[in-house]
Amino acid sequence: MNLLACSRRVSAGLLSLFLWASSAAQLSNDAAAVKDFQARISRYLALQKQQAVPNQSTSSPGKLAEQEQTRAEKTREARPAARQGDIFTPEIAAYFKKQIAVTMRGPDGAKVRASLRHAEPLPDIHLQVNRKYPSELPLQSTPPTLLMNLPRLPGELQYRVVGSTLVLYDVLSGLVVDLIPAAVPAQ
Repeated sequence: MNLLACSRRVSAGLLSLFLWASSAAQLSNDAAAVKDFQARISRYLALQKQQAVPNQSTSSPGKLAEQEQTRAEKTREARPAARQGDIFTPEIAAYFKKQIAVTMRGPDGAKVRASLRHAEPLPDIHLQVNRKYPSELPLQSTPPTLLMNLPRLPGELQYRVVGSTLVLYDVLSGLVVDLIPAAVPAQ
């Protein structure tokens, strides 16, 4: 074997090793981001449970709205300094943006974009953490293909897409728990 061929094999081997190490490091970073996200969600839900707002079964819209309002007030009181990034830290937000971008570029990306367009597309509006989701806006569902690539949420929380913003929505209180602006690439 000549020197040039040997050099190419060594270079290819080193490149493969570098790519493998880089990939392993990225997987480790992703796992750490998901673990941190899950821990933050658990702390949020524990804080919410400490507020001890009874969930009384009722079919009265007025009573349901009253329970939601009480829950929202108590959650806001328990998190007076809540701000964007409390749940979606920069590292966690980067992970979510990457997962969303991969999904949108993947084989199901066209389906996700079509689903977002057909399900009452919402404009980019200014939402605030620890504030009620605007009652005049529909709660656009997040396409299942996109959900499959994001960490699972407990039943009390949901992902919502508002324009290009990914919103973490509290079902029981109607509050915006956190959000990631510019998370969903433009259609």
